[in-house]
This record gives sequence, structure tokens and C-alpha cells, in this order.
Amino acid sequence: MEVTMKSIAVDMDQVLADFLGKASKAFKERYNISIPREEFNVMKLEAQYPELAKEFFLMINEPDFFRDFELEDPYAVPVLKELNEHYEIYIATAAMDVPGSFTAKYEWLMEHFPFLDPQYFIYCGDKKVVKADYLIDDNIKQLRSFTGEGILYSQPYNLHCDEFKRVHNWQEIRNLFIGSDQDSLLVKSK
Repeated sequence: MEVTMKSIAVDMDQVLADFLGKASKAFKERYNISIPREEFNVMKLEAQYPELAKEFFLMINEPDFFRDFELEDPYAVPVLKELNEHYEIYIATAAMDVPGSFTAKYEWLMEHFPFLDPQYFIYCGDKKVVKADYLIDDNIKQLRSFTGEGILYSQPYNLHCDEFKRVHNWQEIRNLFIGSDQDSLLVKSK
């Protein structure tokens, strides 16, 4: 009898990649408006600067905008590498919201996570189409529509939510799925 592995879908922006850091920096460079990363919120941005909303959308759809993001947490790489040994790992990104990002997201993922199978990269809109046992995401709306178990990746804009199990970083994700042997994580991250 074949035993199937459990599966974990992982969101990209604000879970693996620091979209807000890049967006905040680019907004300051292009429009000379400083919004700290911690306060940068696309919905609020559209309300506060409606005249720039269309330009901002065009900017994030530029072919290379998503290419040079920083990692949200440097432990994401060794933890996902370890999880990949015990679970089927999918990357589920709502790329349909930013169709110009497909190639850059793919290249970024291959650069930082070359051990993941690109056949398991899912470019979608609503994540209810993702069939996995778990979804790690910062977006409450996506977690609500997901049919498996949602795990909320903590960000300042989702602190009010208490409907999902919450993780604050990739070490907590490792503890949740593998256990808390910190020594093995530190060795793998070198």
C-alpha cells in the first residue's frame, strides 16, 4: 500500500518574498512619497493616492518588479528544503492579480528555492482552487476560501484575525511541521 505525503501550499508574497519592502522603496523612489514598509498597504495606498493607483499597478506589473525581492525570512530556505523531504511542497501565488509578474516570480523562486519542483508552482487568483492539506498565507481572504487547513503568516495588517493558527516566522513553521530541533535548522542554514 502506497503512503501519500501530506501537502503544504505556501504563498509567495509576504510569506517567502518581501513585496512590501520593495513596494515601499519603489514608491519612494518613483513618487518621492515615504511610506514605511510596516505601514505600506496597497488598499490604503489606493485610497490615499487615487491618482497614483493606476501608475502603481503598472509599476508592479513591470516584467522585473518581482525579480529582486528580499527574502521575507532567511530561514525560509533551509526550512522549506527540510519540509520538502517530508511533504509535497506547492508554491501558490495569487499572480493573476499581477499578470506581469509570472516570469519574475518563477525566476525568483528558482534562484532561492532550486530544490522545489517548478511543476508544483501554482499561479492562481482565488486559492480555493489549490488542493493541499495546508496553506500558509498572510491573506485572510485566501485562507477563508481554502478548503484545507489554513495557517496565517503574521503580518501587521492581519493581527486582528484569530480564526487561524498563526505563525510569526519560518522557525515556527518548522516547529509546527517537523519539531523544535533548533540545532539541525542552524546547521542546514549555513
